[in-house]
Amino acid sequence: MNVTPAASSRPDRRTATLVMACLGVFVAYLPVTTVAVSLPAIQAALDASTAQLSWVQDAFVLPMAAFILTAGVVGDVHGRKKVFQAGLLFSAAGAAVALAAPSIEVLWAGQALAGLGAAALLPTTLALISHAVPDHRERGKFIGLWATSLLMALAVGPLIAGLVLEHTDWRWIYLLVIPVSLVATVFAARLLTDSRAPHGRRLDWPGQITAAIAITALVYGVIEGGAGSFTDAQVLAALFIAAAGAVAFVLAERRSDSPMLDLALFRSPAFTATTLVAMITFLGLIGFFFLLSLYFGLVQQLDTLQAAWRLFVVTAASIVVGGPVSRLMHRIHARILITAGLLVVSGALLSMTTLDADTSFVSIAWRLALLGIGMGGILTPMTATAVASVPQHLAGMAAAGNNAFRQIGGALGPAVLGALLTSRALDTFPAHLADAGISGAGRRTIVETAREGGLGAVAQMNLGAQTGQALGAMGDAFLDGLRLCLIVAAALTLLAALVSAVLLRPRTSSAGTVKAAVQPVPGTVKAAAQPVPDAVKAAVQPVPGTVKVAAQPVPGTVKVAVQPVPGTAKAAAQHVPGTVKAAAQPAPGSAPPPAR
Repeated sequence: MNVTPAASSRPDRRTATLVMACLGVFVAYLPVTTVAVSLPAIQAALDASTAQLSWVQDAFVLPMAAFILTAGVVGDVHGRKKVFQAGLLFSAAGAAVALAAPSIEVLWAGQALAGLGAAALLPTTLALISHAVPDHRERGKFIGLWATSLLMALAVGPLIAGLVLEHTDWRWIYLLVIPVSLVATVFAARLLTDSRAPHGRRLDWPGQITAAIAITALVYGVIEGGAGSFTDAQVLAALFIAAAGAVAFVLAERRSDSPMLDLALFRSPAFTATTLVAMITFLGLIGFFFLLSLYFGLVQQLDTLQAAWRLFVVTAASIVVGGPVSRLMHRIHARILITAGLLVVSGALLSMTTLDADTSFVSIAWRLALLGIGMGGILTPMTATAVASVPQHLAGMAAAGNNAFRQIGGALGPAVLGALLTSRALDTFPAHLADAGISGAGRRTIVETAREGGLGAVAQMNLGAQTGQALGAMGDAFLDGLRLCLIVAAALTLLAALVSAVLLRPRTSSAGTVKAAVQPVPGTVKAAAQPVPDAVKAAVQPVPGTVKVAAQPVPGTVKVAVQPVPGTAKAAAQHVPGTVKAAAQPAPGSAPPPAR
């Protein structure tokens, strides 16, 4: 009598969980592209240098990467629904602070709060889906929709920012997150069913502290090294602290009886591959989006809405491809999908090395669409494989770990590629100024301005009749840096493709299955526990009718393995060569099985 209501309510619970998870990941990722395309406006309004501008993005991504594992553990211990709601509230609070930011430092604080919210939302949304949909094949469809929501946030973010900046101040790009987060919090309280990890866990403070120190010091060192010099004492100290923090984290996790990130997860080649692919790919792609927004603003002199439509091409193509890819995951191995997607991304990045200041929208659109197609082929199988590659009770930790390394790559992307861009552009800027006919004291003043405040500062200089030449030289120098970054990003995605091809190789059989097939049942004849290679298939797939007879041996058939363990019907068919038939059919003339 109770079966029907439970069965009928299950789809409703799963649908509610999916809707909330999609809203959560939408809120988490919306600030990524809304801020990215608004960077030129933010730089002009707050008089920020290029290094300070990099920290606008990293102030969001850093806490997301540093605390995402902790959020996963807190959800496992205290309930994922509570952490999900907390993430929404942190996102709303961060947006409110950024909305009222009078300075770049306050904007960093708002971004950091929003990053904490995203850190809470990303692992809990995937863990809630894993709990609501235990079947990994069906779960892949739900994760596909989750990934589509992520891409939707990346797609509409630039358009929202463009419309806002067309009519009002840049701060209002943060407005939408506040009501969406608050409404989702209220609905989550009524619609979501709370869940916890089935095995007892507790917070791992040594792991959390060492991880936060390592990640923060690494990104700080890269940003400051790119803005100044990697030989500066503070940069070297930061990189040393990062290395020491990483070593301390590994030691802490190895000794912990409740690790924040169980290092045994990396024994799974699929988890290791998807984690490395996520980190390398997002380092290249998030860094590329950061640079692309500057290219549209500084070189092509486009307004935010025009830049938004160009970035929309990338995410729109990803969304279109994402749906079919999620359905193909059960027919085509993830290795093929992910590797092919990464190769397409590499080709798209290399095709953009021919961009210049006059490249038309049509000419760049097909390259951006190609980039989006590649991304759409990566995201869903990468996430689904990471979650499905570990036991069910570790799915939440696997999701948090994969997201953490993804965000570490995302945090390093603007830092690493921004440093490369700045270094290369400043090296070639004086020569481009000379080619433009600007020399002497004027050239030295322009170069010094660029070194202190970044290339964007040159666009704000009043150079009179030489303004056009200076801006042209600045654009050429920027393109030199951009081309170097595109080559580096393409090389990174090729490296990720190699990792995917090597580590995601399909295995013909599970080691655990084979081992179980050849383990003798206590009390059976030794020969029955060691089938010859030709008998392995039969050992895994018993002959119909074998189980009942094998459990009741008849006289004269002692040679056959006959004592199944309850719940291990497949093991009951273990045999020596040539005895399957005898096990299934009593020997002629033997006594029938005794009646019970």
